[in-house]
Amino acid sequence: MDWYLKVLKNYVGFDGRARRKEYWMFTLFNVIVSIVLAIIDGMGGFMTDSGIGMLGLLYSLAVLLPSIAVSVRRLHDIDKSGWWLLLILIPLIGAIVLLVFAVMEGTRGDNRFGPDPKSDEDGVPALA
Repeated sequence: MDWYLKVLKNYVGFDGRARRKEYWMFTLFNVIVSIVLAIIDGMGGFMTDSGIGMLGLLYSLAVLLPSIAVSVRRLHDIDKSGWWLLLILIPLIGAIVLLVFAVMEGTRGDNRFGPDPKSDEDGVPALA
């Protein structure tokens, strides 16, 4: 939950880097909340004529900007520009490439986007 809140607090922070744990914990929490909201939408009759649940739609809109921001910071961690996120516009192949990027280990040490998020204040890599 702390990782999720960290991303939400930095919802317009496109600068810096996001480690894998931050990205994937945010994604996991989003999936869980989306499933719960889909169940509530289905049981509570909150579905629109197009079959989209109102609660799920509102939640998706609320986390759209934080999701983009953490994705850009994740790309920065592997020393890629945030513009690589536009690969999602290429059907199937773009999503696969971005998935591979998301699971890659970040650049050790500083890169052009900032300091290593795994290191502490002294610049010594943390164990966990």
